[in-house]
Amino acid sequence: GHYGRGFAYQMADTGSADQKPQGRGGFRGGFGGERRPRREGEGGARGGDRERRGGPRRPRAPKGDDDKEWVRVTELGRLVKEGKIRSLEEIYLYSLPVKEYQIIEMFLDKKLKDEVMKMMPVQKQTRAGQRTRFKAFVVVGDSDGHVGLGVKCSEEVATAILGAIIMAKLVCCSRPPWI
Repeated sequence: GHYGRGFAYQMADTGSADQKPQGRGGFRGGFGGERRPRREGEGGARGGDRERRGGPRRPRAPKGDDDKEWVRVTELGRLVKEGKIRSLEEIYLYSLPVKEYQIIEMFLDKKLKDEVMKMMPVQKQTRAGQRTRFKAFVVVGDSDGHVGLGVKCSEEVATAILGAIIMAKLVCCSRPPWI
């Protein structure tokens, strides 16, 4: 609604005339000015307040630890690691969902080949211009009836290719016997 002319002056007035004006005269944000240290649980514009949006900040995984031991997450992963499931066909026979790409690597790692079919830049229009990301299409297979196609978009080409290889392994399926 319309508050009238005196409303803004009432909001900006912080005290009597002999008192020193506090801070920036009723404005919260802005550029420059006095800075005070943040208190516990108090956020800011650059990710300090995680409770309100996005949840608590989680520690990142260290980079370069790709060759470490496979930690099984699913029941199927545990069964494969223990050797109770001996082939991919057993997984396909019971239509079990493969959620870990290491399961495919256990059975086809030596024979599996990957090929980048296409790399394409995709752009998103933002207020500051365009944001370019790269989309990778990768096919993996063992030349013996198992094939998978993966698509991944990332800000870097190498990251997009690695992500697409993982996605292709997750959707790897066997060729039907009549083909």
